[in-house]
Amino acid sequence: MHRHSGKIWSKENSTAVTEFVLLGFTESPGLHILFFALLLSLYIITLLANILIILIVKADPMLNTPMYFFLVHLSFLEVCYTTVTIPNMLENLLSGPKAISIVGCAMQMFFFLFFGDAECFLLAAMAFDRYVAICHPLRYTIIMRKSVSAKLVGITYLCGAAIGLVHTTSTFHLPFCGVVINHFFCEIQPLLELVCGDTFLNEVRIIGVAMLASMMPFLLIVLSYIRILYTILAMPSSESRQKAFSTCSSHLVVVTLFFGAGSSIYLKPKSSYNPSVDKFLSLSYTVVTPLLNPIIYSLRNKEMKNGLRKLWKKTLPM
Repeated sequence: MHRHSGKIWSKENSTAVTEFVLLGFTESPGLHILFFALLLSLYIITLLANILIILIVKADPMLNTPMYFFLVHLSFLEVCYTTVTIPNMLENLLSGPKAISIVGCAMQMFFFLFFGDAECFLLAAMAFDRYVAICHPLRYTIIMRKSVSAKLVGITYLCGAAIGLVHTTSTFHLPFCGVVINHFFCEIQPLLELVCGDTFLNEVRIIGVAMLASMMPFLLIVLSYIRILYTILAMPSSESRQKAFSTCSSHLVVVTLFFGAGSSIYLKPKSSYNPSVDKFLSLSYTVVTPLLNPIIYSLRNKEMKNGLRKLWKKTLPM
């Protein structure tokens, strides 16, 4: 039983739910201020780094290529993805467990899934782009023309929206017997803990859709990089092999972090849900991965560094 805003809720109370309570990080209240400062710093750095990538690419005509076109959309998704959850987490750390309306909770879930699943498919599109660039360099400009790149990005957003809509509508059509969410945002697994009765079919649906959303793009990525690795090993120049391998290995680090953490949450039954462990895993793909993406993909790239210098000169002319 939990008390909030003068009301008492319990699992036995099966009346219509109008709001939920996000517990947040109640396990360590003494560390809330420290955690708030750390999380706020990471959020600001993530926003600045991803916005900087967008500005650099837009300002430099030399970066008008499919790879950087995809990077702009990846950075945009990261900004949106983190903004869906982190401000709410920061508020929760300062004020304690906070109520969120059922509509607000549904919207948070939808946009979190929308941006997250769109990123899954965008990473697959980026892997395909690298495959064409390394394995078919002479046909690259023909295969990856602007219209194809735009369609691939459009498909990623459509897939993200469709998966987010399916998950959200089916979850919020269920009857809830509790309102206290033991998490820092409206995540599917902790919400299923509050559903009345047997949730087996819903768990099967969630795992099925999650497998479609994560395994399909992940398999496309794996297949692309198998072909890329085969081509790299056949390159006569050691310098070319090193450059291609460096680029691809950094991409694979991001893919492994993002898909690994996400799959560990969604590809398991509710019975194995552990609030402390799952909160930590959720932090890894809501906070850490969006911060690492601009560093791994772009800011250590020579072309991006040149673009940054050009942007700096335009912004602050001597």
